[in-house]
Amino acid sequence: MTVANKTRLLEVKNLKQYFNVGRPDEVKAVNDISFYINEGETFGLVGESGCGKSTTGRSIIRLYNTTGGEIIFDGEDITTIKGRDRMNKFRRDVQMIYQDPYASLNPRMKVRDIIAEGIDIHKLAKNDEERNKRVNELLKLVGLDPSHGTRYPHEFSGGQRQRIGIARALAVEPKFIICDEPISALDVSIQAQVVNLLQELQEQQKLTYLFIAHDLSMVKYISDRIGVMYFGKLVEVGSAEEIYKYGLHPYTESLLSAIPLPDPEYERHRVRTTYHPTDTEATDLELREIVPGHYVYCSASDVTTYQEKLRKLKK
Repeated sequence: MTVANKTRLLEVKNLKQYFNVGRPDEVKAVNDISFYINEGETFGLVGESGCGKSTTGRSIIRLYNTTGGEIIFDGEDITTIKGRDRMNKFRRDVQMIYQDPYASLNPRMKVRDIIAEGIDIHKLAKNDEERNKRVNELLKLVGLDPSHGTRYPHEFSGGQRQRIGIARALAVEPKFIICDEPISALDVSIQAQVVNLLQELQEQQKLTYLFIAHDLSMVKYISDRIGVMYFGKLVEVGSAEEIYKYGLHPYTESLLSAIPLPDPEYERHRVRTTYHPTDTEATDLELREIVPGHYVYCSASDVTTYQEKLRKLKK
């Protein structure tokens, strides 16, 4: 499927991911969301902790069996995949970079073996020499020295460990990488380095990303389009520039109002917006197109209001 000469690599349709189904404590972590990601694109998924964004990523990579909906990857609904061979192909095409670079690496394995794990599983190297050569290339690709392959994870800093995690994801030559808050556990001084590395690798390796984070300013920096998530729902979707400059949904406005700027005078007078959803909201809420490419979760009667709001913001 193509849109404006761009090929859709991933399309999520009405995805539902519920836990404790049928029980009083049922949790609708992801509640009927839809979006797509084009080849070579970075789609940023942003929202506060507990909104369902990481659950969305884990559902896409099949760490959970979905409650409902479709996940179309490269033309195939992966929720229906059965058989080891088809699942192995999917696992090779889709990789994940995890939030915690400390917990996501086996402390008892050397870095060389951590990176080569996927190479071994998918039998991508003919012998040890080819395997080691590939690992050394990957270490250099992510800015580490090949000699680091003989060390253990505890001998590295947080930023270096995340680079090891990135090398592990790249080892099987994937098409699509889910970046699950890959910089949230890192020092601010290191975050930009990792994001810049991800952008360089995307260009070199022709990768497509789902970039999950709670920092809207960082998501805006790396993403082509952004989806804003709240309480299991996508409340706004649009280009990174459009969402950052002209966020329309009240929850998006609250996220934008919380972004600090290096300007003491601005910070002194900055007014933060708090989102207060009400129980009296309309029942016909869905993601509706306000202007081409910009969607807001609202009722049919609210579309004109949001269009007028956008017009005033762009004056």
